[in-house]
Amino acid sequence: MRMPDSARVAGVGAKLWTGTEPVREELERRIVRLRDMQAAASVALLLMSVTAQTVQAQQTVQNETTGLPQAPAPKFTEPLYLRDTNVDYTKPKSHLWNMIAPYTSTSVPQSRLGNTPRLGDLLRDGKIYLSLADAVTLALENNYDIAIARINLDIADTDILRSKAGSTIRGVSTGLVTNTLGGSTTTITSGGGPGATSTGAGGGGAGVNGLVLSTNGGGPTPENLDPVLTGQLEYEAVTQPQLNTLFSGGLPTLNTNTGTYNFGYNQGFLTGTQITGTFNNTRVTTNNPFSNYSPSLTTSFRAQVTQHLLQGFGTGVNGRFILQAKNDRRITDSAFRQQLIYTVNQVENIYWALVSAYEDEQAKERALTQSTQLTSDNRKQLEIGTLAPLDVVNSDSAVASDKQALVASKTNLEFQQLLMKQAIARNLNDPQLSQAPVIPTDRVALDRLPEEDTPVEDLVKMAYANNPQIEQAVLNMKNNEITIKAEKNGLLPVVDAYAFYGGSALGGAQSPHALDFSSGSNYPPGTFASHGYGDVFQNTFNNSAPDKGVGVNISIPIRNRTAQADQARSQMEYQQTQMRLQQLYTQIRIQVINQQYALTNDRAQVQAAQAARDFAGQSLDAEQKKYRLGASTTANVLQQQRSLATADNNLISATAAYARDRAALGQLLSNTLDKYGINIQDAANGMVSQPPTIPGLTAPKAQEAPKPISVTPATH
Repeated sequence: MRMPDSARVAGVGAKLWTGTEPVREELERRIVRLRDMQAAASVALLLMSVTAQTVQAQQTVQNETTGLPQAPAPKFTEPLYLRDTNVDYTKPKSHLWNMIAPYTSTSVPQSRLGNTPRLGDLLRDGKIYLSLADAVTLALENNYDIAIARINLDIADTDILRSKAGSTIRGVSTGLVTNTLGGSTTTITSGGGPGATSTGAGGGGAGVNGLVLSTNGGGPTPENLDPVLTGQLEYEAVTQPQLNTLFSGGLPTLNTNTGTYNFGYNQGFLTGTQITGTFNNTRVTTNNPFSNYSPSLTTSFRAQVTQHLLQGFGTGVNGRFILQAKNDRRITDSAFRQQLIYTVNQVENIYWALVSAYEDEQAKERALTQSTQLTSDNRKQLEIGTLAPLDVVNSDSAVASDKQALVASKTNLEFQQLLMKQAIARNLNDPQLSQAPVIPTDRVALDRLPEEDTPVEDLVKMAYANNPQIEQAVLNMKNNEITIKAEKNGLLPVVDAYAFYGGSALGGAQSPHALDFSSGSNYPPGTFASHGYGDVFQNTFNNSAPDKGVGVNISIPIRNRTAQADQARSQMEYQQTQMRLQQLYTQIRIQVINQQYALTNDRAQVQAAQAARDFAGQSLDAEQKKYRLGASTTANVLQQQRSLATADNNLISATAAYARDRAALGQLLSNTLDKYGINIQDAANGMVSQPPTIPGLTAPKAQEAPKPISVTPATH
């Protein structure tokens, strides 16, 4: 039996939930075939409804995918332990073994200002033979930038200790320390390809200069979690002349001696609860006839519990500084890892600048040797009359230029050696160390790195997972979320419920001056029962004179404008952190892509420079042979020498640019420590147990000595 067209169309329309285009076309075709206009109108309405729901579903999916980038979660830095295992700045001194220990100062270990023995071991024959691994190791142990950042780990621990007492945190600097000279300075090896950089971005938590305050730390003031014990011990003797002796029993002067012994205890808790207790004692002796007891003993106590019901209620509000301090410690760990990566990259840049300066000085030595040899040969030919004097002048000018270039190259080499020393040493006052030249023993190998052939999306994901700036941004967002909750709680009125209980007692010995106004004489002894301090103390706590009650304190700000402004601002600042994180993702993506482009360009540039250098060397050799045969001139030989010198410089610059950009890619991917096998805990302790293993290095190549030009009689 055939199904009616309207029913079949409705069935097909129901299949539109699959979103397939052929089904839509089939539905439209069958609508045209319908003879009943009412059925066609019904199906058209069905089509519009299904289409609208499909579009809405697509928009919902699109909205869900247009939030923060679907990047891998950042790999959090491993917690770094204390530099000095004898001191834990997150824990207070205990009363257990020394009652006055919490009230004594803490002696922070002095920082080492001398060099590690490893630097002296590299000194041989008055020279420092330095490999890149040695330079990185010495920087981890001696570099001041790392040493300064290392202290931040302990500073962050002191904030944890403060927060456990309910106090506000002081914060810790997590910006990069960039006082080491070199690494990003322009030298003869300037260049580097698109997007290349040798400087790192500012660390997470590095604030902008100015007087702007944020809402971080705002909200209700947490309870004081450290118990406080108070005491008042006082003795007062008062002699007071009386204006009217009628009210002083006829005495012109009243003498009163008062001893006060009061004690108090106060402690807050994370729940927003506060406990206070007071215990007061007075002992008064007086000649006042109106006083029945002299000495009189008065004691009282009162215990009160106060609980915040709205503002300041709960562990989330009162314990937020503890969470923020712990997050700040994790941020500091991440910032220290970022400092290590940055400084290691900076040391690599300084090392390759030193290599370039060293090779440039050697190239200038070779050029001077060649020009000097040519001048010597020209003078010999001038003496035998086979060369014009102008050629000798030309070669002499070349020698002068080469000498000037060599002087400049030597000066640059000495400066680069000085930069290298200040990056790996703490003390350069040792004359033997300060005067020793630094000889670099490593050269960059041109073997292809895995990162050069890795798909760019995989590199970007690696950078997202490893980059400490992203890690710090995520942790800062968690701190902002804590602040938002605190500011929201700060909008509430203050409603505190409290309950108290207390007691008091009176005693002492009958005063010999107590006056019975009915008889006009003193009371006979024994009229008033005497009570010692033991009886008074007991009566204070036996509920014979109780003092108890409950109550509620309410404070409602009528307009509440300050809290409203801070609560709104906390959300705005959180949105800024979200956008900064999004911006950071974009920046890192572009930098990684550009750095991969830079390595591709650098490799091609090195290959081209090497080919040009080989061609220049062969051209000079051919020109020298022609010169010996009398088929060339001094000017042509000098020109080929200049071409070879230029080719040498280009090759040195291209190789250094490749080395720097390769290190910069490692900094962007933030895998330098893992790739080199650097133990971050050793770096935090300041002593490296296992030197790093740096891949992609080779030994320096032996340079070919310049061939002398033999003098042969020839006619030019």
